Amino acid sequence: MSAIRPMPALWRTPWTKALVAMHLLLIADPGPPSRRVAAIKDEFEELLRQSFSVDVHVDTCTETIRVQADHQLEMSTLDSIVDRYPSADLVIMFTDIPRHTQDKPLIAEVLPDRKVAVVSNPTLGALTTRRRLLKIFMSCTNQLLPDGHTAPKHSLPRWGQWSSRADSGRRTLHAHTFTGGTRLVLGMTMANEPLRMARKLSRALAAASATGAFGIFYSSIWQMSHHLSTARLISIGLIAIAVMVGWLLTVNGLWDRPSRKRLVQVVFYYNLSTVLTLIICVGALYILLVAGILVGSLIVIDPDFMAQTIHRPEAKFTWLGPRVGVR
Repeated sequence: MSAIRPMPALWRTPWTKALVAMHLLLIADPGPPSRRVAAIKDEFEELLRQSFSVDVHVDTCTETIRVQADHQLEMSTLDSIVDRYPSADLVIMFTDIPRHTQDKPLIAEVLPDRKVAVVSNPTLGALTTRRRLLKIFMSCTNQLLPDGHTAPKHSLPRWGQWSSRADSGRRTLHAHTFTGGTRLVLGMTMANEPLRMARKLSRALAAASATGAFGIFYSSIWQMSHHLSTARLISIGLIAIAVMVGWLLTVNGLWDRPSRKRLVQVVFYYNLSTVLTLIICVGALYILLVAGILVGSLIVIDPDFMAQTIHRPEAKFTWLGPRVGVR
């Protein structure tokens, strides 16, 4: 986290005068948002400098950003965070919490009276490019500045439109109706970091390996695998993964139920991202088991002995063995 240095009076030039300098603070949730912000900080600072032709300083810090159950911002929490950085002219918060309002994923929300913008990381999708993230941050900066100070080149994203709420003065940027939901679910899945989560299943992997390795020494599994078609073996593997995912959902109580009718769609997104996360985790576990049993079989089993047993050199049982272990 970079230190927040006190800025000279130059940075606090009133917005009614010519824009001569800018001090912008990026606050990110721990995890992927923090890493993404750190990766683009210097590029964002240079882009601001080129766009506004003023002296620009960008600071970053990591804070946990909280929202209410209905995905509205907790204003008291928001104000307490901003108050800790009085030298910042503008603040952009990058949260890992998916936001959904007006039946659409909410990409960004701007509060001009507080000089604060909040951007939701999952709504940007699973493979958010640096260019897309920079475009969102630049657009939020434009929305925070008074008319006459904006950079025309970055006024609006090509794939979204800002809308204003007359009652509160807030401005919102929602995802596209047709692609926004899919992008949100994929973004939520990646935010769960399924591959990193899979590494935490080392004990389960060890137990499944011990059980699946039974197939190396059990010739009946060789013969069964030899007589099953490839399509059927793949189906068995997929069924084993589905059973494991269902068991994890049930035992750990990972399937949520909406407490209010208006949260039905949001909870659906959460459940779908949870299922996709578990599928990736269990799928990675299964692939590791297949590779491990294949290597083990090459070391332990004599090719001539296998050929004599099944009347043909074959390695199909390496796909069936993990199915026993996963289940």
